[in-house]
Amino acid sequence: MARFPCWTRFAVAAALMAGAQVRAEPAAAGPSPASVFAIMERAADWQLAHPSTHEPTDWTQGAGDAGFMALAGISGNPKYRDAMIAVGEGNRWEPGPRVYHADDHCVGQTYAELYLLFRDPRMIGPLRERFDGILEKPSAVTSMDIDQPNEKATENWSWCDALFMGPPSWVRLYAATGDTRYLDFAVKNWWRTTDFLYDAGEHLYFRDSSYFHQHEANGKKIFWGRGNGWVIAGLVRMLQYLPANHPDRARFERLFTDMAAKLLECQQADGLWRASLLDPASYPLRETSGSGFFTYALAWGVNQGLLERSRYEPPVLKAWAALSGCVEPDGMLGHVQPIGADPKAFPEHSTEVYGVGAYLLAGSEVYRLRVLELSGAGENPRGRAEVSVTNPAGFYREEETVEIDPDVLGPSSRIAVMDGVSSRILDSQVYRAGPAQAARKLLFQVDLAPGETRRFTLLNPEALLPAVPKPFVKTFARLVTERFNDVAWESDRIAHRMYHLDLIKAEGTVSSGIDVWTKRTRALVIDEWYKRPNYHQDDGDGLDDYRVSRSRGCGGLGVWSGGKLYVSSNFRSARVVTTGPVRSEFVLDYDAWDANGRKVSESKRISIDAGSNMSRMESAFASDDRSPLQIGVGIALRGGPGTSALEDKGAGWMTYWQAPDRDRGSIGCAVILPAGSIREFVTENGTVAKVPPDKQLAPDPEGLPAVGNRLAITQINVSDPLVYYAGAGWTRSGDFPNEAAWTAYVRRFCERRAAPIQISVAP
Repeated sequence: MARFPCWTRFAVAAALMAGAQVRAEPAAAGPSPASVFAIMERAADWQLAHPSTHEPTDWTQGAGDAGFMALAGISGNPKYRDAMIAVGEGNRWEPGPRVYHADDHCVGQTYAELYLLFRDPRMIGPLRERFDGILEKPSAVTSMDIDQPNEKATENWSWCDALFMGPPSWVRLYAATGDTRYLDFAVKNWWRTTDFLYDAGEHLYFRDSSYFHQHEANGKKIFWGRGNGWVIAGLVRMLQYLPANHPDRARFERLFTDMAAKLLECQQADGLWRASLLDPASYPLRETSGSGFFTYALAWGVNQGLLERSRYEPPVLKAWAALSGCVEPDGMLGHVQPIGADPKAFPEHSTEVYGVGAYLLAGSEVYRLRVLELSGAGENPRGRAEVSVTNPAGFYREEETVEIDPDVLGPSSRIAVMDGVSSRILDSQVYRAGPAQAARKLLFQVDLAPGETRRFTLLNPEALLPAVPKPFVKTFARLVTERFNDVAWESDRIAHRMYHLDLIKAEGTVSSGIDVWTKRTRALVIDEWYKRPNYHQDDGDGLDDYRVSRSRGCGGLGVWSGGKLYVSSNFRSARVVTTGPVRSEFVLDYDAWDANGRKVSESKRISIDAGSNMSRMESAFASDDRSPLQIGVGIALRGGPGTSALEDKGAGWMTYWQAPDRDRGSIGCAVILPAGSIREFVTENGTVAKVPPDKQLAPDPEGLPAVGNRLAITQINVSDPLVYYAGAGWTRSGDFPNEAAWTAYVRRFCERRAAPIQISVAP
């Protein structure tokens, strides 16, 4: 196809995308978010259609994948995220073969970022195993001198490129696990490399020790463009996941601003940088991979308030225009310096996947820059709002649900949440929890280091068009009309169901207990399992191996009176309030029942959040007697060796770890009431059919039978709802290998409840 001079191609490509005549966009206005997004997709689509031939775990691919993840964070087209999942699956989620070499750790950035989206342990399992091995047995090499090949200095981060390849993977694994060992390793070794390669006078990095005493034709030191691009881009990717309150945060930011100021001096008149930063005249060719990384970093610095907007934004926009001018009309990014080639002479149409990765990273931050500028402009003073979320606790929090009033942007049925440290649009959900006059709720989820504050931006989705990512749905609830009107609900971790009155007519099953469906997949399973002829069989994603019968199951309740538990029949009606990416919620209503001569009825609101094994229960009671009610919240007891019950009256929880059912593993259940509200724990079996000892472990497709209930007794006023939590975990899910892991989860859940996140919103 015909090729165009670099400086004209951006205008031609933009015109082709817009269906308009070729004309220059006013420089002062800057590109529209839509035009930035469109040319990013054009370049990405070309790369997908022309895949790199490098090994799939190679550093080149890792850099390209990083750019694709940035695009996936803003694109409404799931193909970019799906392509990265395919990369991980194809690699079996393994890093490259060299144990200590940073180049072979680079792909781990994408694995960890995908994990943070899907929370699938498979995605970080091999990476964690590799890094744990390094921590347990560090390289014996002490030298950083790359001139001595026998010393194997590359087992350390002894060349500046390594600061993009290695540390960002380590800090992302920290973000995925909360394990500070990974963070500490990244910080310690970043500064080790910096102490060795950084020239504090020039504010640039030598490529490696072999350049310490070399000079360019003009007599200046040699500082390679792309090498320093790797560094400052790696610095950005460190700062994204370095906790805001980390003791080294200020030092990292100072390094960033010092480098940024120097790089601004090195930018050339056409907006790009050259292969040699201090002798550009000897290297006249445009170079887009280093320039892409510089543009990414400088735009990120402006977006974070680390770089003065008036000084840095014009050069950023100039660089973006120049980079985009090197994208061919078919989407190929040219002017990429090849690997190991003479930087003074390489083909104009040379391209590489790492160059595309740098370009997409740059585009993601320019996109954010323009979205935030335009959303805060014009006549609408509420075009965006800033949200600060603080973790007051001394422990790491994962998938913490933020719940705020979305009307800060005015009445709207939709809202978008942008991450504070990148352009990624977070999965969020807006719903109305009650009648029409009730306040609406906006939900999204965050991870927070101990004591950390993170910031997010609320936007009207119109500001993001056409790039509005579809959320990944992690919760679900519905009335199962095809099966006697069961109600079933689930998160990406666990599933439950309860029974309608229709089941009594069909099977004679009377139960208001809570059933458990155990999962070993992060996918939603309810619809699929109800289609199966036998969901008591594990087909690879879990099964129903929990017999609830007339027991309380996992968190059912009753009225405790005269030493006996009085329970309702099956629910009469159900209404789904919301089902979505972050939360599913529904309401069950029960007919009044006789509780030792007292009529009591219940309306029960149940919700479950993404990432949680616990469901929130809010039971509102009505009674012809206004005196306080004694409520027993229970867990079904099972027969057999290996069962265990733990309780903490003051903290308000009890757990039960049941015996393994053949080869199907063990299920743990928990009930959590308000701290200090439990009056006593009791065991009863009046509502459970007694099972002879020789039948307690008899094989049954639906799991072990209940032989009693363990109850937590609390007292409430009839006018006050009872709010509690109930949930389950399974050994074969991969999350809870033993009782200790389940108990630790329950304890931490209570600690999170006792120290809620702090939220502030600034319109």
